[in-house]
Amino acid sequence: MNEVFVRFAQAEYYQRITQAARMLIEALYNGGKIILCGNGGSMSDAQHFAEELAGRFRKTRKAFAAIALSDSAFLTCTANDFGYEVVFARGVEALGRKGDVLVAISTSGNSANILRAVETAKAIEMQTLGLTGNDGGKLAFLCDVVICVPHTGYADRIQEIHIKVIHTLIACIEAELCSDEINGD
Repeated sequence: MNEVFVRFAQAEYYQRITQAARMLIEALYNGGKIILCGNGGSMSDAQHFAEELAGRFRKTRKAFAAIALSDSAFLTCTANDFGYEVVFARGVEALGRKGDVLVAISTSGNSANILRAVETAKAIEMQTLGLTGNDGGKLAFLCDVVICVPHTGYADRIQEIHIKVIHTLIACIEAELCSDEINGD
C-alpha cells in the first residue's frame, strides 16, 4: 500500500475531511457556489472536482454550482495585463460572493497566485478550503479548513491523495444533498 496514504489515513484527517464536506454542503444548500483553482496537476484536480459537481459523479441529480478557474483565454489575458500572481484572484473577484467557497489546491502551499486568490476570497467573506501537502506552506495559515497531505517528496504522491479526498468530498455532498435522487451505475 502507498506509504503516503497510510500516513494520511489517520483520524485527524477524517475530521478535516468531515469539516470540509460540511462547509461545501452548507454553501451549496444555501445557494452558494464552489470556485476552484490550482496550477498544473492541481488545475486538473480543480477541473475534475468542478466537473463532477456540476456534471455527474455517482448519482443522476441536479447540477451543483461549481467552476474551476481554468479558462485559458481569461488566464492568459489576466496574466498578460496584470501578472500571473493575480490570475486566480481576478477570477475570484469576478465570480465569488459571500456564501461561496474557494477550494485552493497547491501541493506546496506556497504558490503566489493561489495565496492571492485565498486573500481575495477572504476579503469578500468567502470560506476557503486548502488542499496542500508537505507542511502546508503559507496556505495552511490562510484557509478556514486545510487538508494537508503529510509528504515532502514528489508532488504526484500528494496529488494521488488529493484525488481521493476530492472523491470523498463529492460522495459526502451527494449523500447529504441527493438522498432521494436516482442512483447512478
